[in-house]
Amino acid sequence: MRILIIHSDYLNYNVKNKTPVAEEIEEAKKQGAFDESLVVFTAVEKEDEKNPSAIVKNLIKEIKKVNDQVKADNIVLYPYAHLSSSLSSPKVAVQILKDAEEIIKSEGLDVYRVPFGWYKAFEISCKGHPLSELSRTITADEDDEEEGEKKPSSWSVLDGDTLIDIDEFNFDNNQFEKLVKYELGEGASDEGEPPHVKLMREKELCDYEIASDVGNLKWYPKGRLVRDLLADYVYNLVVDQGAMPIETPIFYDLDNDAINVHAAKFGERQYRTATKKNLMLRFACCFGAFRVMADTFCTWKNLPAKLYELSTYSFRFEQKGEVVGLKRLRAFTMPDFHSFCADLDASLEEFSKQTDMCIQTGVDLGVNYEVIFRATQEFYDKYSEWMYSIGEKIGKPVLLEILPERKHYWDCKIDFAAIDYLGRPIENPTVQIDVESGERFGITYLGEDGEEHNPVILHCSPTGSIERVICSLLEKTAIELNEKAPMLPVWLSPIEARVITVGEPHKEYAFELADKIAAADIRVDVDDRDESVGKKIRSAAKEWIPYTFVVGDNEVESGNLNVTIRETGEKVDMTVDELIDAIKAKTQGMPFRRLPLPKDISKRINFQ
Repeated sequence: MRILIIHSDYLNYNVKNKTPVAEEIEEAKKQGAFDESLVVFTAVEKEDEKNPSAIVKNLIKEIKKVNDQVKADNIVLYPYAHLSSSLSSPKVAVQILKDAEEIIKSEGLDVYRVPFGWYKAFEISCKGHPLSELSRTITADEDDEEEGEKKPSSWSVLDGDTLIDIDEFNFDNNQFEKLVKYELGEGASDEGEPPHVKLMREKELCDYEIASDVGNLKWYPKGRLVRDLLADYVYNLVVDQGAMPIETPIFYDLDNDAINVHAAKFGERQYRTATKKNLMLRFACCFGAFRVMADTFCTWKNLPAKLYELSTYSFRFEQKGEVVGLKRLRAFTMPDFHSFCADLDASLEEFSKQTDMCIQTGVDLGVNYEVIFRATQEFYDKYSEWMYSIGEKIGKPVLLEILPERKHYWDCKIDFAAIDYLGRPIENPTVQIDVESGERFGITYLGEDGEEHNPVILHCSPTGSIERVICSLLEKTAIELNEKAPMLPVWLSPIEARVITVGEPHKEYAFELADKIAAADIRVDVDDRDESVGKKIRSAAKEWIPYTFVVGDNEVESGNLNVTIRETGEKVDMTVDELIDAIKAKTQGMPFRRLPLPKDISKRINFQ
């Protein structure tokens, strides 16, 4: 079921004409006026016919949850078929709404049901506060929160091979303490705009696109370059791990049973499309990779088999009020790496290797990760020694969550998170052990015993979404602002070196130098504008250019350059060859793409 909840000042409706599926109604029901109401627009779907009672139960639970917060005088159930393209039979839809009305009424709430199957004119006034417009997907699944209340997770700190109670742990790492408090519900709230939002605009990386849906960004040349470099970086990492790149569709049919069950884990975050088919935009590359493997014949000799896709884009229907900057989006770029392993023991070996890969991304990007290690109680009881070995590999305390039972498709996962300026985690790399999807999607391999078996699947994103990587990098500069000059890693800087001309006579030599630097696969530009040298230097600093030097009479005559190195703040005399060597030393082993802008700054447009 899809619902749209509006907290309204008023709702007025008038029945106009019948549709072929209209229910019979008395005259009094042909119009209605309700003040101070929680209006619940509903579309009952085909999938709901499998378990209508569970749909009613979860619908009522969601309505009461919202109403407890907004405290409306009335609840109005309003059938609204336009929310879905996969509608149930009218008989089932009417019965679900009648049952919901009856149960809500029995609990002492004022509830009204608008007639089903009639064309209606209506007016509504939305109050406009953060909870006044909410969309939800109601499924027949048990509510995870309710189950969690009955059987809560246990939390502790894993320091190497030692378990420590959180209350007894001595926090000497401020960022780890913030992560622990946030996970336990004691830390920073999700309110407030993080500083990276201002930075992503200032640096002409990206911005909100108001002509699209919320959480869909527009990317400028510099931002597109950074994204592409990060995508190249992950590609190289996973191919070195034996991954085979693929590409799969972004739409999937929810009438496919396996996809429906897997997608239900995302509930209200499903990003659906308004077409005749019951389609959902993918939230990761799982569906595509699983279906590729389900159509593939392989034996134990081919395992672990590894598939990789850069999902441009993945989609999650995040709450409108939660979408912010690069941290939480509705459309994002997800590197998705799946490894199909013969059994659980084989998956542990791969998990360990992929943990090493995730740790390395923090080193390469210069981002500090804090870590959460999660497992079911059953998994922990059997593999605690292995989990301790992973803890030792990480080399610092990690937060350990033990779940009483499996809630999702995984038995064990590890999450790496940067901490933003406001003390909140930015989810980055992850590795997960999926023990359900092999069977659900019909993925098999021929075992050494001559029998068919379902593989255990590792889900891994070595960096997390590309957007969140950029978010982490920008937030890091805000955190370190009082310690060092803000900048991106040199290999990710849209412009790695800048030549500043003093005047017209120096431009020819400046471009000669730039051409030589560019020939060494370094992104370099020339500030040839008719501005003062001081203004050009300030402009380079504002753009976080790693290496900057001025070309005037002395440089033309001597060939020596006085280079400002942003990372250290030093001014160093060097030749152009020495400058090239210095930059190449900083970017060694990292991917390269050419400058995506005119080399002459005087020819550029301003995107802001």
